[in-house]
Amino acid sequence: MSNQSKPVYGGQAVVEGVMFGGKRHYVTAIRRKDKSIEYLHVPRKTNKTMQSLKKIPFLRGIVAIVEAAGNGSKHLNFSTERYDVDPSEDEEVIYNKKETSKLEMVLSVAAVGILSFLFGKFVFTLVPVFLAALTKPIFPGDFAQVLIETVFKLILLLSYIYFISFTPIVKRVFQYHGAEHKVINAYENGKELTVKNIQAQSRLHYRCGSSFILFTVIVGFFIYLLVPTDPLWLRVLNRLALIPVVLGISFEVLQLTNKVREVPILRVLGYPGLWLQLLTTKEPTDDQVEVAIHSFNKLLELEQDSEKKITEEIV
Repeated sequence: MSNQSKPVYGGQAVVEGVMFGGKRHYVTAIRRKDKSIEYLHVPRKTNKTMQSLKKIPFLRGIVAIVEAAGNGSKHLNFSTERYDVDPSEDEEVIYNKKETSKLEMVLSVAAVGILSFLFGKFVFTLVPVFLAALTKPIFPGDFAQVLIETVFKLILLLSYIYFISFTPIVKRVFQYHGAEHKVINAYENGKELTVKNIQAQSRLHYRCGSSFILFTVIVGFFIYLLVPTDPLWLRVLNRLALIPVVLGISFEVLQLTNKVREVPILRVLGYPGLWLQLLTTKEPTDDQVEVAIHSFNKLLELEQDSEKKITEEIV
């Protein structure tokens, strides 16, 4: 089966584990302190409105971000709550059968949205604006201002990722991030999912969200050249107003770089995102790869069972 005909799977690193998502299911596997593997299984719910919006270019990226944030937060919460539970005090909580109310989901998405806005959008979008404005007496031109703003944004982004990578918990999450990519690469390359085969794969992948973050910086540079930098209040307003535009275009760029990654000349378009992944991923241990394999195999099992049931119903 070629890469083009294979189902597309995505993933996310969590605390002491990995989440993988398919067409109909999400599965997270974590290794608890007693070394056992625990799973969270969440069926993928289809929303007609969301599905329709995801077919619209430039808008589908924003929808995908909201959907991923809401779903990812649930799996991240599961991993942080369960990995260090003392087995002797373990409560009988079956996560894969626990229903999430609409209110809980709304609050979850809202919390993610607020944190993302306050931290991501303010720090990485507005702070560079004010820093660049301080250099305006020396570099007054619009092009120079946008360029300096972009440089400050890159410095903030890279510095933030670099320094948090030294904290023990983030370092391990970045290792699981590497394990997630290695499993996907092994699967897409038709390799048997063994620790040895997976460790031989690259920890970088063209579809990674890290690449998306960097593309927002690059795309933002070109978009901001189309609007004025004076006065400062207007510059701030148009940066905020253009956030959905930058996100939508960046998502399309990410999809494009993945489609052309096998074309020798065009594959370089994805290199900037891959370079950033050198910071957001780290080489995993064999134990961490084993957890990722458990998660992915469980997902494949559930996806195949769903396909079988659908086939039987049709027949």
